[in-house]
Amino acid sequence: PPAHSRSDWIGPPDEHSNLRPVIFYAPPGESALERRLREARQEAQASNQRFWARHNRAFRQEKEEFIYSRLKAKGLEMRDESGQKATLNAEEMADFYKDFLSKNLKKHLQYNRDWYKRNFRITFLMGQVALVRALRWLRRRKKNVE
Repeated sequence: PPAHSRSDWIGPPDEHSNLRPVIFYAPPGESALERRLREARQEAQASNQRFWARHNRAFRQEKEEFIYSRLKAKGLEMRDESGQKATLNAEEMADFYKDFLSKNLKKHLQYNRDWYKRNFRITFLMGQVALVRALRWLRRRKKNVE
């Protein structure tokens, strides 16, 4: 982002995780509490990026292996006679999706627990930052009235 930017910047989707990375704005004079909030948001983003990049890589690899094994069992090649990539029908792919989700259920449950914890912490910090800012604004207003 340009040096004069005063907001977060959101980039194009990451090729591995499919998540859009965020560059968080760090204002000059950022308080320790505001820094903790920004860092918590950055860590949550980094954790999400890591999880979904690993998950998507495993998904693509296992999907290719599944398709290959099913095609091989049918006596077919990965490419048909015209050079097009061979595919399976929706019912066969549904079997893969169901098995993949079942096999990764514990990982997803753990990810969801961590995601909720991180977001609860972020929400709590956001509330603290909002309260501190409101109190600061009230003090300035009171000082200006006197």
